[in-house]
Amino acid sequence: MTGSNFVVGPGCGQSQPERDLDPPERYNAAGECLEAYYDLTCWTLVQQDAGFVHQHAVDAYAAQHVGERMRPITAVFALIGLYLAVERGYTGRQVQLVHMKIGRRRDWPRLEPPKDRGELTVMDILLAATDAKKEEALMRWTAAVWEAWEDRHRWVRETTEKVQ
Repeated sequence: MTGSNFVVGPGCGQSQPERDLDPPERYNAAGECLEAYYDLTCWTLVQQDAGFVHQHAVDAYAAQHVGERMRPITAVFALIGLYLAVERGYTGRQVQLVHMKIGRRRDWPRLEPPKDRGELTVMDILLAATDAKKEEALMRWTAAVWEAWEDRHRWVRETTEKVQ
């Protein structure tokens, strides 16, 4: 997925300068996109906030980059996390606790990702000028990725209520 020294991420559609990075095995992403995600996770972890925004970044990235090589549990947990954050107002820490509670279940279905995975990407957060603007952009990204999975909302809501 290259052209004119740029690479376009297959999951998010983000165009970035090509650096000849190998695509990750776990995500439907370009290596360059994964590196940007790592930069974002460094920022989220440095925040050391009580709400743990890092979890929202993990869930948004995973849901935006679902592919054939991703384990079903990763996609399902990402969508449950997005649902809880966007519709129920859970903090990242609260989402993490739900993930821990339901983590023993092993029979998660493989979910087919939507064609459009949201108009925002990791780069929209990284390019924000201040920490506060980064956190705002992160929450907009979380909502945009959740909205992109609209055809799965009912299933995620019902599944979350059953397993919680």
